[in-house]
Amino acid sequence: MRVLVTGANGQLGKDVVKILSERHEVHGFGRDRLDITDLTQCREVVRSIRPDIIIHAAAYTAVDLAESEEDQAYRLNALGTRNIALASREVEGKICYISTDYVFDGMAESPYREYDHTNPINVYGKSKHAGEQFVQTMTTKHFIVRTSWVYGLHGNNFVKTMLKLGKERESLQVVNDQIGSPTYTVDLAHFLEQLITTDFYGIYHATNAGVCSWFEFANAIFEESGITVNVNPCTTEEFPRPAARPNYSVLDHMAIRTNGLSDLRHWREALKDFMQEFKNQNF
Repeated sequence: MRVLVTGANGQLGKDVVKILSERHEVHGFGRDRLDITDLTQCREVVRSIRPDIIIHAAAYTAVDLAESEEDQAYRLNALGTRNIALASREVEGKICYISTDYVFDGMAESPYREYDHTNPINVYGKSKHAGEQFVQTMTTKHFIVRTSWVYGLHGNNFVKTMLKLGKERESLQVVNDQIGSPTYTVDLAHFLEQLITTDFYGIYHATNAGVCSWFEFANAIFEESGITVNVNPCTTEEFPRPAARPNYSVLDHMAIRTNGLSDLRHWREALKDFMQEFKNQNF
């Protein structure tokens, strides 16, 4: 397959390009080579490559900053996605849009299914949901993949932050009342490769299996790394942020099951592999 990846220099994009390049013709574009807010440029790039599928991973992801940069968040996540969807449609290609658990409000008491009502509670979530709507209304050959708590070797993420702070401090406070599922970029990239070779269009929830709080995730990170640090649980109220977070954003993988696709492994197993890769990279 000929694959075009937006956001190719990002945390997920780098692993998608690396893993898919082993078996596919991959064209990766970072923001330095493709401005997704420029419709003319999007059309020119997509027409020149004529990809079978675009994996649209480029996004505005600064959740807290989005509260004060609402226009910029929508410009990238909504209008940028519209531009990519339109360009994809014009070459009759597929599109795979990477979305988020933040399209939900976190009020559920059981895992969110793909067809449950969305109700984002922050600007980032609202802008990503707007992107979903553009993809759904402008294209027929689309995959929308919602994921959560993403981490990997590239870019900034919770795991790297914990490892850094664990070396600098004797104790940390981590929220214990936000529940979700960590997702390793390598595992998500392998799932995306499996998905895009099908015609099973629609919305998918794709995270590593299992559930934890940020506090439990932090403890697991230190356990796997061998770093000794005292981690204390706190509430969201005790650790206020500009953007509201869903308290519960566990995603049920109904679409993966019903379409007969291979699901992602447990997050603890994925974390072990990440820690080994991280250690190897830093030796």
